[in-house]
Amino acid sequence: MKIIVFGATGNTGRRVLAQGVKMGHEMTAFVRSPEKLYEQQSEHTAQHVKVIARDILDPASVREALSHQDAAILAAGTAAQGEQFVRIVDNLVSQCESQSSFSGRVWLMGGAGLLDIPYTDLIGNNLPGFPPTYQNHNRNLERLRKTQLDWSIMCPGTMVESVEHPKPARLHVTTETLPVPILEAIKEFSEADIAGHLFSRFQELDVAYDDVATCMLNHLELAGPFKRKRVGLAYRSDIPVS
Repeated sequence: MKIIVFGATGNTGRRVLAQGVKMGHEMTAFVRSPEKLYEQQSEHTAQHVKVIARDILDPASVREALSHQDAAILAAGTAAQGEQFVRIVDNLVSQCESQSSFSGRVWLMGGAGLLDIPYTDLIGNNLPGFPPTYQNHNRNLERLRKTQLDWSIMCPGTMVESVEHPKPARLHVTTETLPVPILEAIKEFSEADIAGHLFSRFQELDVAYDDVATCMLNHLELAGPFKRKRVGLAYRSDIPVS
Protein backbone atom coordinates (compact mmCIF):
# COMPACT_ATOMS: atom_id res chain seq x y z
CA MET A 1 0.00 0.00 0.00
CA LYS A 2 0.95 3.64 -0.41
CA ILE A 3 0.94 5.23 3.05
CA ILE A 4 1.72 8.81 4.00
CA VAL A 5 2.73 9.71 7.54
CA PHE A 6 2.29 13.26 8.81
CA GLY A 7 4.53 13.94 11.79
CA ALA A 8 6.90 11.22 10.66
CA THR A 9 9.74 12.27 12.99
CA GLY A 10 7.62 12.14 16.15
CA ASN A 11 7.69 9.25 18.62
CA THR A 12 4.79 7.48 16.93
CA GLY A 13 5.30 8.58 13.35
CA ARG A 14 8.91 7.45 13.10
CA ARG A 15 7.96 3.98 14.28
CA VAL A 16 5.09 3.79 11.80
CA LEU A 17 7.53 4.77 9.06
CA ALA A 18 10.14 2.14 9.97
CA GLN A 19 7.59 -0.65 10.43
CA GLY A 20 5.80 0.27 7.22
CA VAL A 21 9.02 -0.09 5.24
CA LYS A 22 9.69 -3.49 6.83
CA MET A 23 6.18 -4.61 5.84
CA GLY A 24 6.85 -3.66 2.23
CA HIS A 25 4.60 -0.62 2.01
CA GLU A 26 5.43 2.44 -0.09
CA MET A 27 5.99 5.00 2.65
CA THR A 28 5.94 8.78 2.33
CA ALA A 29 7.05 11.04 5.18
CA PHE A 30 5.66 14.58 5.45
CA VAL A 31 8.06 16.42 7.75
CA ARG A 32 9.49 19.78 8.72
CA SER A 33 13.06 18.48 9.01
CA PRO A 34 14.37 15.83 6.60
CA GLU A 35 17.68 15.95 8.48
CA LYS A 36 15.97 14.78 11.67
CA LEU A 37 14.34 11.90 9.80
CA TYR A 38 17.65 10.74 8.37
CA GLU A 39 19.22 10.88 11.85
CA GLN A 40 16.42 8.74 13.30
CA GLN A 41 16.06 6.05 10.68
CA SER A 42 18.35 3.30 9.50
CA GLU A 43 20.01 3.67 6.12
CA HIS A 44 17.69 1.00 4.71
CA THR A 45 14.54 2.78 5.93
CA ALA A 46 15.73 6.18 4.76
CA GLN A 47 16.46 4.82 1.28
CA HIS A 48 12.95 3.43 0.96
CA VAL A 49 10.99 6.47 2.09
CA LYS A 50 9.80 9.35 -0.03
CA VAL A 51 10.34 12.55 1.94
CA ILE A 52 8.22 15.68 1.55
CA ALA A 53 9.45 18.72 3.47
CA ARG A 54 6.62 21.24 3.41
CA ASP A 55 4.46 23.33 5.73
CA ILE A 56 1.80 21.14 7.32
CA LEU A 57 -0.53 24.13 7.61
CA ASP A 58 -0.35 24.86 3.88
CA PRO A 59 -3.48 23.36 2.28
CA ALA A 60 -2.02 23.02 -1.21
CA SER A 61 1.11 21.21 0.01
CA VAL A 62 -0.88 18.73 2.07
CA ARG A 63 -3.44 18.14 -0.67
CA GLU A 64 -0.70 17.47 -3.23
CA ALA A 65 1.08 15.07 -0.86
CA LEU A 66 -2.11 13.04 -0.41
CA SER A 67 -2.45 12.39 -4.14
CA HIS A 68 -2.87 8.65 -4.90
CA GLN A 69 -2.16 7.60 -1.30
CA ASP A 70 -4.01 4.54 0.03
CA ALA A 71 -3.91 5.64 3.67
CA ALA A 72 -2.83 8.56 5.81
CA ILE A 73 -1.58 8.37 9.38
CA LEU A 74 -1.94 11.73 11.11
CA ALA A 75 0.61 11.74 13.92
CA ALA A 76 1.54 15.42 13.84
CA GLY A 77 1.21 17.75 16.78
CA THR A 78 0.15 17.29 20.40
CA ALA A 79 -2.85 18.38 22.45
CA ALA A 80 -0.58 20.69 24.46
CA GLN A 81 -0.16 22.86 21.34
CA GLY A 82 -3.72 24.07 21.79
CA GLU A 83 -5.27 25.87 18.85
CA GLN A 84 -2.32 25.09 16.60
CA PHE A 85 -2.91 21.37 17.10
CA VAL A 86 -6.57 21.77 16.19
CA ARG A 87 -5.63 23.79 13.09
CA ILE A 88 -3.11 21.14 12.01
CA VAL A 89 -5.67 18.36 12.29
CA ASP A 90 -8.39 20.42 10.63
CA ASN A 91 -6.14 21.14 7.64
CA LEU A 92 -5.07 17.50 7.31
CA VAL A 93 -8.65 16.25 7.50
CA SER A 94 -9.89 18.94 5.11
CA GLN A 95 -7.30 18.00 2.51
CA CYS A 96 -8.07 14.29 2.92
CA GLU A 97 -11.66 15.23 2.08
CA SER A 98 -10.79 17.40 -0.89
CA GLN A 99 -8.11 15.24 -2.59
CA SER A 100 -10.18 13.17 -5.01
CA SER A 101 -7.38 10.64 -5.65
CA PHE A 102 -6.92 9.86 -1.95
CA SER A 103 -8.59 6.65 -0.77
CA GLY A 104 -10.16 8.19 2.33
CA ARG A 105 -8.54 5.82 4.89
CA VAL A 106 -7.27 7.85 7.87
CA TRP A 107 -5.76 7.11 11.27
CA LEU A 108 -5.57 9.99 13.75
CA MET A 109 -3.80 9.99 17.12
CA GLY A 110 -5.97 10.74 20.15
CA GLY A 111 -5.81 9.52 23.75
CA ALA A 112 -7.47 7.16 26.22
CA GLY A 113 -9.52 10.04 27.61
CA LEU A 114 -11.63 9.89 24.43
CA LEU A 115 -12.90 6.39 25.23
CA ASP A 116 -16.25 5.61 26.85
CA ILE A 117 -16.15 4.58 30.50
CA PRO A 118 -18.21 1.39 30.81
CA TYR A 119 -21.55 1.63 32.68
CA THR A 120 -21.54 5.42 32.34
CA ASP A 121 -22.20 8.00 29.64
CA LEU A 122 -18.85 9.67 30.33
CA ILE A 123 -15.41 9.92 28.76
CA GLY A 124 -12.29 10.71 30.73
CA ASN A 125 -11.52 14.00 29.01
CA ASN A 126 -14.74 15.53 30.39
CA LEU A 127 -14.07 14.57 34.01
CA PRO A 128 -12.78 16.95 36.69
CA GLY A 129 -9.02 16.87 37.06
CA PHE A 130 -8.26 15.90 33.47
CA PRO A 131 -6.00 18.49 31.77
CA PRO A 132 -8.08 21.04 29.82
CA THR A 133 -5.74 20.63 26.84
CA TYR A 134 -7.17 17.12 26.33
CA GLN A 135 -10.35 18.82 25.12
CA ASN A 136 -8.45 19.43 21.88
CA HIS A 137 -8.70 15.70 21.20
CA ASN A 138 -12.47 16.00 21.65
CA ARG A 139 -12.56 18.75 19.05
CA ASN A 140 -10.53 16.69 16.59
CA LEU A 141 -12.85 13.72 17.07
CA GLU A 142 -15.87 15.90 16.33
CA ARG A 143 -14.13 17.16 13.20
CA LEU A 144 -13.68 13.58 11.98
CA ARG A 145 -17.28 12.70 12.72
CA LYS A 146 -18.42 15.43 10.33
CA THR A 147 -16.59 13.82 7.42
CA GLN A 148 -17.38 10.90 5.14
CA LEU A 149 -13.82 9.61 5.51
CA ASP A 150 -13.02 6.04 6.55
CA TRP A 151 -11.33 7.14 9.76
CA SER A 152 -10.14 5.55 12.98
CA ILE A 153 -8.75 7.37 16.01
CA MET A 154 -6.08 5.65 18.07
CA CYS A 155 -6.67 6.23 21.79
CA PRO A 156 -3.74 4.86 23.80
CA GLY A 157 -2.88 5.69 27.38
CA THR A 158 0.68 6.76 28.11
CA MET A 159 2.95 5.61 25.30
CA VAL A 160 6.38 4.39 26.38
CA GLU A 161 9.50 2.86 24.84
CA SER A 162 8.63 -0.61 26.10
CA VAL A 163 6.31 -2.21 28.64
CA GLU A 164 7.21 -4.86 31.19
CA HIS A 165 4.23 -7.13 31.66
CA PRO A 166 3.84 -10.68 32.94
CA LYS A 167 3.59 -13.39 30.31
CA PRO A 168 1.38 -14.51 28.68
CA ALA A 169 0.01 -10.96 28.51
CA ARG A 170 -1.34 -10.00 25.10
CA LEU A 171 -2.40 -6.79 23.46
CA HIS A 172 -6.12 -6.31 23.89
CA VAL A 173 -7.82 -4.01 21.39
CA THR A 174 -11.22 -2.43 21.99
CA THR A 175 -13.49 -0.11 20.07
CA GLU A 176 -15.18 2.87 21.72
CA THR A 177 -14.56 1.79 25.36
CA LEU A 178 -11.64 1.65 27.75
CA PRO A 179 -9.66 -1.58 27.28
CA VAL A 180 -9.40 -2.43 30.99
CA PRO A 181 -11.97 -4.14 33.27
CA ILE A 182 -14.33 -1.72 35.01
CA LEU A 183 -16.69 -2.77 37.79
CA GLU A 184 -20.36 -2.02 37.24
CA ALA A 185 -20.41 -0.26 40.61
CA ILE A 186 -18.65 2.68 38.97
CA LYS A 187 -22.02 3.90 37.73
CA GLU A 188 -22.81 4.88 41.34
CA PHE A 189 -19.67 7.01 41.70
CA SER A 190 -19.57 10.80 41.46
CA GLU A 191 -17.66 12.23 38.51
CA ALA A 192 -14.84 13.24 40.84
CA ASP A 193 -14.63 9.70 42.25
CA ILE A 194 -14.66 8.21 38.74
CA ALA A 195 -11.78 10.50 37.82
CA GLY A 196 -9.87 9.46 40.92
CA HIS A 197 -10.46 5.80 40.16
CA LEU A 198 -9.14 6.21 36.61
CA PHE A 199 -6.11 8.20 37.78
CA SER A 200 -5.21 5.34 40.15
CA ARG A 201 -5.23 2.89 37.24
CA PHE A 202 -3.44 4.86 34.54
CA GLN A 203 -0.45 2.51 34.55
CA GLU A 204 -2.70 -0.27 33.25
CA LEU A 205 -3.06 1.77 30.06
CA ASP A 206 0.67 2.13 29.37
CA VAL A 207 1.38 0.83 25.88
CA ALA A 208 4.54 0.66 23.78
CA TYR A 209 4.88 3.00 20.81
CA ASP A 210 5.74 0.04 18.59
CA ASP A 211 2.49 -1.74 19.44
CA VAL A 212 0.49 1.38 18.64
CA ALA A 213 2.24 1.64 15.27
CA THR A 214 1.70 -2.04 14.53
CA CYS A 215 -2.01 -1.87 15.30
CA MET A 216 -2.55 1.00 12.89
CA LEU A 217 -0.50 -0.60 10.12
CA ASN A 218 -2.38 -3.86 10.52
CA HIS A 219 -5.73 -2.12 10.00
CA LEU A 220 -5.42 0.00 6.89
CA GLU A 221 -8.11 -1.66 4.80
CA LEU A 222 -11.17 0.32 3.78
CA ALA A 223 -14.41 -0.55 5.60
CA GLY A 224 -12.49 -2.57 8.19
CA PRO A 225 -13.56 -3.33 11.77
CA PHE A 226 -12.30 0.03 13.05
CA LYS A 227 -14.09 2.20 10.50
CA ARG A 228 -15.25 5.43 12.20
CA LYS A 229 -14.28 4.02 15.61
CA ARG A 230 -12.21 5.04 18.62
CA VAL A 231 -9.63 2.34 19.35
CA GLY A 232 -8.16 1.49 22.75
CA LEU A 233 -5.16 -0.69 23.62
CA ALA A 234 -4.01 -2.41 26.81
CA TYR A 235 -2.10 -5.52 27.82
CA ARG A 236 -4.28 -8.23 29.31
CA SER A 237 -3.24 -11.68 30.48
CA ASP A 238 -6.67 -13.24 30.05
CA ILE A 239 -7.49 -12.15 26.49
CA PRO A 240 -5.64 -13.28 23.31
CA VAL A 241 -4.23 -10.94 20.71
CA SER A 242 -7.00 -9.20 18.77
